[in-house]
Amino acid sequence: MGRNVHQHGKQSSIQVHLANMLTWMKAQSSDKWSQPVVAGRINELRFLLYLVGSPLIPLQVKITASEFHQGDSSINVKSTEEMGGYVLWQKDPDLWCLELIISGCKVVSGSNGKLSWRHSSNQRTPVSKGPPRPLRRFLQGLDPSSTANLFIDATCVGEKIISNEDCFILKLETSPAIREAQSGPNYEIIHHTIWGYFSQRSGLLIQFEDSRLLMMKTKDDNDVFWETRTESVMDDYKYIDGVNIAHCGKTSVTVFRYVEQSANHKRQIKEKWQIEDVEFNVWGLSKVHFLPPSDLPKN
Repeated sequence: MGRNVHQHGKQSSIQVHLANMLTWMKAQSSDKWSQPVVAGRINELRFLLYLVGSPLIPLQVKITASEFHQGDSSINVKSTEEMGGYVLWQKDPDLWCLELIISGCKVVSGSNGKLSWRHSSNQRTPVSKGPPRPLRRFLQGLDPSSTANLFIDATCVGEKIISNEDCFILKLETSPAIREAQSGPNYEIIHHTIWGYFSQRSGLLIQFEDSRLLMMKTKDDNDVFWETRTESVMDDYKYIDGVNIAHCGKTSVTVFRYVEQSANHKRQIKEKWQIEDVEFNVWGLSKVHFLPPSDLPKN
């Protein structure tokens, strides 16, 4: 993560680590993307980005995912695991950029304060754009300031024990103005509810939940509704430059698909994540790092 820069000198170990990872990312040749197995993984990543609404993938992650199941039957999650790595920069909640490699697939996602975009290395997939938005990853123990600002108008709705911690629960209903701002020409956010479980002892965010209902508009007026329910549990808080950062945790996402006069479906995705390096006030970080791709549609 990065803020305004006032430090000089040699590159830190994290900057060397990130530079090496970027070199590795650029070395991934484009001829891999046409392979059937890789194409399937790209579709999996696109599913995460477009339907869940934000990348879930942290620095080190193991992911398991189920296929779509009809009705409300229980889901048996596949035992296969996908590993990946990323480089993530942030200057404020709406100014961030993520480059992700997982199992040979590359995904770039970002926001420059005016719009957000998503793109995979499959060249047949155009760059998509939408309104600026914060990255959910920062609300999972990486950015305490943004988390505090998010829940400033929340309501306390009770208490619960999470990971052996006595927690108080804050609930927030996203306002119509925010839902409208985060909607796009082809979809509308119907509702978005957020819950935060904070330790009564330390005040740290222990669990973060949100539920969102989105309506996708279709050409034949047969609208499709997608509901996502996401639960993240944070752990291993450590101080970095005076900021308490969660260094590991797990996330579970359940996606429901509703279509009128058609069977409903659901799918589940799980991840276990671990953060290796965090650094503030990264030297040289500017708005140039958050520019959208040159081939982003203008209309």
